[in-house]
Amino acid sequence: MTGRTARRRAAGDTGQAFPVYLTAVAGLLFLALAFFAVGRAGADKNGAQTAADAAALAAAQSYRDQLRTGLLTALGGLTGDLAGDPTGGGANAAWTDWLTGRAGSPDAACGAAASYATLNGAGLVGDCEPPDGGLPAAFTVTVRATDPVGRSVVPGTEDTHATATARAVVEPRCAAGRPAGEPSPRPSGGVSPGPSGTPSPGRPAPVEIVCGGEVVTIDPARPGDLARAARALFAVRLAD
Repeated sequence: MTGRTARRRAAGDTGQAFPVYLTAVAGLLFLALAFFAVGRAGADKNGAQTAADAAALAAAQSYRDQLRTGLLTALGGLTGDLAGDPTGGGANAAWTDWLTGRAGSPDAACGAAASYATLNGAGLVGDCEPPDGGLPAAFTVTVRATDPVGRSVVPGTEDTHATATARAVVEPRCAAGRPAGEPSPRPSGGVSPGPSGTPSPGRPAPVEIVCGGEVVTIDPARPGDLARAARALFAVRLAD
Protein backbone atom coordinates (compact mmCIF):
# COMPACT_ATOMS: atom_id res chain seq x y z
CA MET A 1 0.00 0.00 0.00
CA THR A 2 2.84 2.29 0.78
CA GLY A 3 4.27 1.92 -2.75
CA ARG A 4 0.89 2.57 -4.38
CA THR A 5 0.33 5.63 -2.22
CA ALA A 6 3.74 7.01 -3.17
CA ARG A 7 3.02 6.50 -6.87
CA ARG A 8 -0.36 8.25 -6.57
CA ARG A 9 1.26 11.14 -4.73
CA ALA A 10 3.99 11.48 -7.39
CA ALA A 11 1.39 11.44 -10.16
CA GLY A 12 -0.61 14.06 -8.32
CA ASP A 13 2.47 16.30 -7.94
CA THR A 14 3.16 15.98 -11.65
CA GLY A 15 -0.39 16.93 -12.52
CA GLN A 16 -0.22 19.99 -10.26
CA ALA A 17 3.09 21.13 -11.78
CA PHE A 18 1.89 20.89 -15.37
CA PRO A 19 -0.30 24.06 -15.29
CA VAL A 20 2.58 25.98 -13.72
CA TYR A 21 4.85 24.77 -16.51
CA LEU A 22 2.35 25.87 -19.17
CA THR A 23 2.01 29.29 -17.54
CA ALA A 24 5.78 29.74 -17.46
CA VAL A 25 6.14 28.72 -21.12
CA ALA A 26 3.30 31.05 -22.13
CA GLY A 27 4.92 33.91 -20.22
CA LEU A 28 8.27 33.33 -21.87
CA LEU A 29 6.62 33.16 -25.29
CA PHE A 30 4.82 36.45 -24.64
CA LEU A 31 8.07 38.10 -23.59
CA ALA A 32 9.80 36.81 -26.71
CA LEU A 33 7.03 38.20 -28.92
CA ALA A 34 7.12 41.51 -27.05
CA PHE A 35 10.89 41.78 -27.53
CA PHE A 36 10.40 40.97 -31.21
CA ALA A 37 7.82 43.76 -31.52
CA VAL A 38 10.15 46.22 -29.80
CA GLY A 39 13.03 45.17 -32.04
CA ARG A 40 10.90 45.56 -35.15
CA ALA A 41 9.77 49.00 -34.02
CA GLY A 42 13.40 49.95 -33.47
CA ALA A 43 14.34 48.72 -36.93
CA ASP A 44 11.48 50.71 -38.45
CA LYS A 45 12.64 53.79 -36.56
CA ASN A 46 16.17 53.33 -37.89
CA GLY A 47 14.79 52.96 -41.40
CA ALA A 48 12.76 56.15 -41.03
CA GLN A 49 15.83 58.00 -39.76
CA THR A 50 17.81 56.80 -42.76
CA ALA A 51 15.06 58.10 -45.05
CA ALA A 52 15.01 61.45 -43.23
CA ASP A 53 18.80 61.80 -43.44
CA ALA A 54 18.77 60.96 -47.15
CA ALA A 55 15.95 63.42 -47.85
CA ALA A 56 17.59 66.28 -45.96
CA LEU A 57 20.96 65.65 -47.61
CA ALA A 58 19.30 65.47 -51.03
CA ALA A 59 17.73 68.89 -50.51
CA ALA A 60 21.01 70.38 -49.30
CA GLN A 61 23.00 68.84 -52.15
CA SER A 62 20.48 70.10 -54.71
CA TYR A 63 20.79 73.59 -53.24
CA ARG A 64 24.60 73.32 -53.29
CA ASP A 65 24.52 72.32 -56.96
CA GLN A 66 22.33 75.35 -57.71
CA LEU A 67 24.85 77.59 -55.95
CA ARG A 68 27.74 76.11 -57.93
CA THR A 69 25.97 76.49 -61.26
CA GLY A 70 24.74 79.99 -60.48
CA LEU A 71 28.17 81.12 -59.31
CA LEU A 72 29.92 79.78 -62.39
CA THR A 73 27.33 81.42 -64.63
CA ALA A 74 27.62 84.74 -62.80
CA LEU A 75 31.42 84.70 -62.86
CA GLY A 76 31.44 83.91 -66.55
CA GLY A 77 29.38 87.04 -67.18
CA LEU A 78 31.57 89.45 -65.20
CA THR A 79 33.38 92.36 -66.78
CA GLY A 80 36.61 93.99 -65.66
CA ASP A 81 34.84 96.89 -63.93
CA LEU A 82 32.63 94.63 -61.81
CA ALA A 83 35.18 91.96 -60.94
CA GLY A 84 37.51 94.29 -59.06
CA ASP A 85 35.06 95.26 -56.27
CA PRO A 86 33.46 92.41 -54.26
CA THR A 87 31.08 94.89 -52.63
CA GLY A 88 29.85 96.40 -55.88
CA GLY A 89 26.43 96.08 -57.43
CA GLY A 90 24.86 94.69 -60.55
CA ALA A 91 26.20 91.38 -61.79
CA ASN A 92 29.00 91.43 -59.23
CA ALA A 93 26.53 91.50 -56.32
CA ALA A 94 24.88 88.44 -57.87
CA TRP A 95 28.07 86.36 -57.83
CA THR A 96 28.77 87.21 -54.20
CA ASP A 97 25.21 86.17 -53.31
CA TRP A 98 25.84 82.79 -54.94
CA LEU A 99 29.16 82.49 -53.12
CA THR A 100 27.60 83.14 -49.70
CA GLY A 101 24.73 80.70 -50.32
CA ARG A 102 21.87 83.20 -50.54
CA ALA A 103 20.75 82.94 -54.15
CA GLY A 104 19.50 79.36 -54.65
CA SER A 105 15.90 78.14 -54.97
CA PRO A 106 14.85 76.35 -51.74
CA ASP A 107 11.60 75.10 -53.28
CA ALA A 108 13.45 73.29 -56.07
CA ALA A 109 15.81 71.76 -53.51
CA CYS A 110 12.89 70.51 -51.41
CA GLY A 111 11.59 68.63 -54.45
CA ALA A 112 14.69 66.44 -54.23
CA ALA A 113 13.89 65.72 -50.57
CA ALA A 114 10.49 64.28 -51.44
CA SER A 115 11.97 62.01 -54.11
CA TYR A 116 14.64 60.58 -51.82
CA ALA A 117 12.17 60.00 -48.99
CA THR A 118 10.04 57.92 -51.37
CA LEU A 119 13.07 55.93 -52.56
CA ASN A 120 13.77 55.01 -48.91
CA GLY A 121 10.25 53.80 -48.09
CA ALA A 122 8.89 56.97 -46.50
CA GLY A 123 6.98 60.15 -47.27
CA LEU A 124 7.38 63.74 -46.16
CA VAL A 125 5.30 64.89 -43.19
CA GLY A 126 4.30 68.43 -44.07
CA ASP A 127 6.63 70.51 -46.18
CA CYS A 128 10.40 70.49 -46.34
CA GLU A 129 11.49 73.49 -44.28
CA PRO A 130 13.78 75.63 -46.46
CA PRO A 131 16.31 78.20 -45.25
CA ASP A 132 14.84 81.14 -43.33
CA GLY A 133 17.36 83.60 -44.71
CA GLY A 134 20.05 82.85 -42.15
CA LEU A 135 23.41 81.33 -42.93
CA PRO A 136 24.44 78.65 -43.36
CA ALA A 137 21.40 77.55 -45.33
CA ALA A 138 19.66 74.57 -43.70
CA PHE A 139 16.90 72.16 -44.69
CA THR A 140 14.79 70.36 -42.08
CA VAL A 141 12.80 67.29 -43.16
CA THR A 142 10.36 65.06 -41.24
CA VAL A 143 9.34 61.72 -42.77
CA ARG A 144 6.85 58.97 -41.98
CA ALA A 145 7.50 55.34 -42.90
CA THR A 146 5.18 54.06 -45.61
CA ASP A 147 4.65 50.67 -43.94
CA PRO A 148 3.32 50.33 -40.38
CA VAL A 149 5.10 48.40 -37.67
CA GLY A 150 2.50 45.63 -38.10
CA ARG A 151 0.45 43.44 -35.76
CA SER A 152 2.11 42.22 -32.59
CA VAL A 153 1.38 41.41 -28.95
CA VAL A 154 1.73 45.14 -28.25
CA PRO A 155 -1.67 46.79 -28.88
CA GLY A 156 -1.92 49.44 -31.61
CA THR A 157 1.24 48.63 -33.54
CA GLU A 158 -0.68 47.56 -36.64
CA ASP A 159 -1.46 51.23 -37.36
CA THR A 160 1.77 52.76 -36.07
CA HIS A 161 4.23 54.30 -38.54
CA ALA A 162 7.75 55.28 -37.56
CA THR A 163 8.68 58.95 -37.98
CA ALA A 164 12.02 60.77 -37.95
CA THR A 165 13.45 64.25 -38.51
CA ALA A 166 16.77 65.33 -40.01
CA ARG A 167 18.47 68.64 -40.76
CA ALA A 168 21.20 69.26 -43.32
CA VAL A 169 23.19 72.45 -43.86
CA VAL A 170 25.05 73.97 -46.81
CA GLU A 171 28.15 75.76 -45.55
CA PRO A 172 30.05 78.20 -47.78
CA ARG A 173 33.79 77.61 -47.51
CA CYS A 174 34.94 80.78 -49.24
CA ALA A 175 34.33 84.53 -49.16
CA ALA A 176 34.83 87.30 -51.71
CA GLY A 177 37.93 89.48 -51.70
CA ARG A 178 41.27 89.49 -49.89
CA PRO A 179 41.73 89.84 -46.10
CA ALA A 180 42.15 93.49 -45.12
CA GLY A 181 45.73 94.74 -44.86
CA GLU A 182 47.28 91.80 -46.72
CA PRO A 183 49.24 92.21 -49.94
CA SER A 184 48.10 90.28 -52.96
CA PRO A 185 49.71 86.82 -52.60
CA ARG A 186 50.35 84.27 -55.24
CA PRO A 187 47.20 82.24 -55.96
CA SER A 188 46.93 78.86 -54.24
CA GLY A 189 44.47 76.05 -53.70
CA GLY A 190 45.14 74.17 -56.91
CA VAL A 191 43.51 76.82 -59.14
CA SER A 192 45.50 78.33 -61.98
CA PRO A 193 46.38 81.99 -61.45
CA GLY A 194 44.47 84.47 -63.52
CA PRO A 195 46.21 86.94 -65.80
CA SER A 196 47.38 90.19 -64.29
CA GLY A 197 46.61 93.65 -65.56
CA THR A 198 43.55 94.87 -67.39
CA PRO A 199 41.54 92.14 -69.11
CA SER A 200 40.93 92.31 -72.81
CA PRO A 201 37.72 94.07 -73.88
CA GLY A 202 34.78 91.69 -73.61
CA ARG A 203 36.77 89.15 -71.61
CA PRO A 204 35.70 88.42 -67.99
CA ALA A 205 38.29 89.57 -65.46
CA PRO A 206 39.84 87.29 -62.82
CA VAL A 207 38.30 87.44 -59.35
CA GLU A 208 39.78 86.71 -55.95
CA ILE A 209 38.10 84.66 -53.22
CA VAL A 210 39.40 83.64 -49.80
CA CYS A 211 39.17 79.96 -48.88
CA GLY A 212 40.57 78.83 -45.53
CA GLY A 213 42.61 82.02 -45.19
CA GLU A 214 44.22 81.61 -48.60
CA VAL A 215 43.49 83.77 -51.62
CA VAL A 216 42.43 81.90 -54.74
CA THR A 217 42.31 83.68 -58.09
CA ILE A 218 39.71 82.40 -60.53
CA ASP A 219 39.88 83.29 -64.19
CA PRO A 220 36.37 82.96 -65.67
CA ALA A 221 37.94 82.62 -69.10
CA ARG A 222 39.44 79.29 -68.03
CA PRO A 223 36.68 76.69 -67.55
CA GLY A 224 39.10 74.40 -65.72
CA ASP A 225 39.62 77.03 -63.02
CA LEU A 226 35.91 77.36 -62.44
CA ALA A 227 35.26 73.62 -62.31
CA ARG A 228 38.10 72.92 -59.86
CA ALA A 229 37.13 75.80 -57.60
CA ALA A 230 33.44 74.90 -57.57
CA ARG A 231 34.08 71.48 -56.04
CA ALA A 232 35.54 73.07 -52.90
CA LEU A 233 33.24 76.07 -52.44
CA PHE A 234 30.49 74.47 -50.33
CA ALA A 235 30.21 71.70 -47.74
CA VAL A 236 27.05 69.68 -47.08
CA ARG A 237 26.56 67.87 -43.77
CA LEU A 238 23.91 66.65 -41.36
CA ALA A 239 23.33 68.85 -38.32
CA ASP A 240 22.16 67.85 -34.85
